Amino acid sequence: MKISQILLIGATALATFAPPAFAQSEDEQWEGAYIGGSIGIGAQSNDRNESVVFDTDGDGAFDNSVNTILATDAFAPGFCGGASNGTAPTDGCLSDKDGYAYNIRAGYDVQSGNIVYGFVLEGGMNESRDSVTAFSDTPDAYTLTREIDYSLQARARLGYAARGALFYATGGAAYAKINNSFTTTNGVNSFTDNGNSKSWGYSYGGGAEVKLAKNFSLGLEYLYTKFDDDDYVVSVGPGTAPVTDPFLIVSGGTDMRRSDSNFTMHNIRLTAAIRF
Repeated sequence: MKISQILLIGATALATFAPPAFAQSEDEQWEGAYIGGSIGIGAQSNDRNESVVFDTDGDGAFDNSVNTILATDAFAPGFCGGASNGTAPTDGCLSDKDGYAYNIRAGYDVQSGNIVYGFVLEGGMNESRDSVTAFSDTPDAYTLTREIDYSLQARARLGYAARGALFYATGGAAYAKINNSFTTTNGVNSFTDNGNSKSWGYSYGGGAEVKLAKNFSLGLEYLYTKFDDDDYVVSVGPGTAPVTDPFLIVSGGTDMRRSDSNFTMHNIRLTAAIRF
């Protein structure tokens, strides 16, 4: 079932069970400040067709092949969108993790007739994990992994209120600290990275809320979030490898990073808010 279908079913259910007592005084139902939180699932969407790209000549462009001294591709075995179980594609890869997401939020709504508009500030954690692995013909595996340490968002909201329910669209800016890590079975070369990323992005989606009491509401929300995660680079050095090592032939070292600089995910969450 598509995420949009899940959201539609959930929103319809929320509207169906909204208490009819709140069908009155619609001009004041959603006006004012609120605080609350959400819990749900963060499904990362970076599994397909991702690889690792290389800069062997040090020009900053990740558009090179890592070739052996015989001019063959050292990474001919290929790539997988997950963490490796071994040193070759035939060993398989672990699927990326879709995890729980927890957030706290605060906002303010203004209502004019049935139209409600305002803003929401949100911060929280997400347990989703995204990896990609490159396989060399030595054979060895090289795995890059990223997870969101925390994220912050500032979004606008625009909705329509009717019979104790609020249906809305939302969108705005997003910021995250992304934890990046690297592992490899290669014990010959040296490897250094440039640490975690602080990434900007955006988020948009929609949802529905219903009043269960005068100052308390429950809701269902979907958000698509995209972060620009293009800063993380792993630099490969000589270590104890000979000068004929494929990483060293062109310029004495090679930089590598993920082919997909975007860390994207779909979030479906239940929300709760206390209104003032």
